[in-house]
Amino acid sequence: MIRNQWYAVLESRELPKDKLVGVTRLGENLIFWRNKKSEVICLKDKCAHRGAKLSIGKICDDGELIECPFHGLRYDRTGKCTIIPANGKNSIVPERFKVDNYPTREEYDFIWIWWGDEQFDYPALPFFEDIDRKFSYKTHAEIWPVHYSRAIENQLDVIHLPFVHSNTIGRGYQTLVHGPLIEPDKEGNGFTFWVYNQKDDGNTRPLKPEEFTDDMKVFHLNFKFPHIWQNYLGEKVRIFIAFVPIDENNTQFYMRFYQKFIRIPILKSFVNWLANKFNIIILHQDRRVVVTQLPTKTQLKMNEQLIQGDNPIVYYRRRREELKSLKQLK
Repeated sequence: MIRNQWYAVLESRELPKDKLVGVTRLGENLIFWRNKKSEVICLKDKCAHRGAKLSIGKICDDGELIECPFHGLRYDRTGKCTIIPANGKNSIVPERFKVDNYPTREEYDFIWIWWGDEQFDYPALPFFEDIDRKFSYKTHAEIWPVHYSRAIENQLDVIHLPFVHSNTIGRGYQTLVHGPLIEPDKEGNGFTFWVYNQKDDGNTRPLKPEEFTDDMKVFHLNFKFPHIWQNYLGEKVRIFIAFVPIDENNTQFYMRFYQKFIRIPILKSFVNWLANKFNIIILHQDRRVVVTQLPTKTQLKMNEQLIQGDNPIVYYRRRREELKSLKQLK
């Protein structure tokens, strides 16, 4: 995983008030809860005393403290232990009785954590600015037994549609792939890639990215590091996925169908539900193949023979390695 990044790790609806929620994210066991002000707090889910899970404990003092279920040690939002009951209320708690805490943000109906070094000034959350509050959405969540890099690369793969999705979005057998054309954003934290596929007539050669013409820019996708993607189907319709790393071998998907062409509440909900059902079918067509790929985790140099149509995957791998190295140096 890339350090010193904001990661969306839960949907807001998954963290109700007055409840401790324990999950594995980024290879770590984490605990989440809300205080009286509904602010989200995140700590490592392991008591400093004997290693019990804090997530099966309880919330105390209007959500400002949580209590370990084993011996009653209490921790504040910073992860500092405030009392060890066996030592008495008047005893001083040694500084070593502390668990890691994680800065949190709540935006776009996601809960985000900062995974990395403490910062004086944290960067903005990564999201697609053109998905505004006028959009409504429906979410589908599921887990794939693959590293999140494999899951992401499937959505950067523009040459599999006629084969994996032959009876859905790959109809027409448009196997010849021009480009794809990749346009990095100014900050270097994401990119857009334009795709143009056509039937192979036996005479046309695939155009190189630099030969891509403006009239071919009819379909594109976006990716932002570390782990969000959108299929830009139009100004008023998007498909979004957050690929949330659980550990080295499992990825949590949060797939959303966004739209703003229907505003009537009941009809809006039905359309969102129906579209999401179709997207789940497509997602499961992908899953059938991706879970068979080896290794489950990808890297810049590996035993694969890539072609021009794999350019978005190559770009992603190179930029991911650059960001990993950059974050480690800081």
